[in-house]
Amino acid sequence: MILMITGRAVFAWLTMHLESILAFLGVSQTEPDLRLLDRLIAAYARKIPWESASRIVRKAQVARLEDRPRWPDEFWQQAFQFGTGGTCFESNYAFWHVLDALGYQGYLTINDMGAQVGCHTAIIVQFEDHKRLVDVGIPIYASLPVDHETETSTQNPLQTYTVQPLVNDHYLIKRAPHPNPIIYTLIDRPIEHAAYRAATIADYDQYGLFLDKVILTKVIHERIWRFSSLEPDHLQMFDRGERINISIDGSLGTVISNRFTISSSILMQALALVV
Repeated sequence: MILMITGRAVFAWLTMHLESILAFLGVSQTEPDLRLLDRLIAAYARKIPWESASRIVRKAQVARLEDRPRWPDEFWQQAFQFGTGGTCFESNYAFWHVLDALGYQGYLTINDMGAQVGCHTAIIVQFEDHKRLVDVGIPIYASLPVDHETETSTQNPLQTYTVQPLVNDHYLIKRAPHPNPIIYTLIDRPIEHAAYRAATIADYDQYGLFLDKVILTKVIHERIWRFSSLEPDHLQMFDRGERINISIDGSLGTVISNRFTISSSILMQALALVV
């Protein structure tokens, strides 16, 4: 295993609460195979939002940079209690630890998005005869085969994904239909535990991503829903790639909280901080 569990305390917490996490996701434990992996990814996308609100509030409430990240035990506890999620560093780390506890083999990676270097994370899960890309930090709604010689394509009811090999363990990850089809460049190289944690901490500093706007994304009733504080008068729903704006009628915090099943208190604090 390339990336080891984050200390004895987190390992003990995950071991004790793995059954609760799976129950929360609505997934029964089986052997760590591809079918279970894809069930976990699908359940995560429908239960836990990609969201920046909890990080914005965390940054405001915690003075020391080193104390701001929510490591896997705290990440899952807050998901249970508040319906929160996170962005890529914390989300993929928390999801990887569940996969690790279930017996999957693999590692975490840190990748590039266009000109932004080292700004996005992803998981590589290793099976006997192939690798799969797993990424709940975009999120990508399926596991994707990674082949260094051949471009692969994966169809999902929500999107179609392509993994295109480049050079030097680099792969272009693409999606369709989408106005921005290129998601990021995967760099298929294991990241050591300490380096990943340091990058997670750094993502809470003044240059951290998504700390200046509240964004939420979640699969709800088999459609991708999104809210951005940059467009605060409506929700966005995506149907087969078509964006449909739905006006917000009522209290902003209440409407978003009810739609995404997330704490209205955290949402309102975050919105107040980015105004």
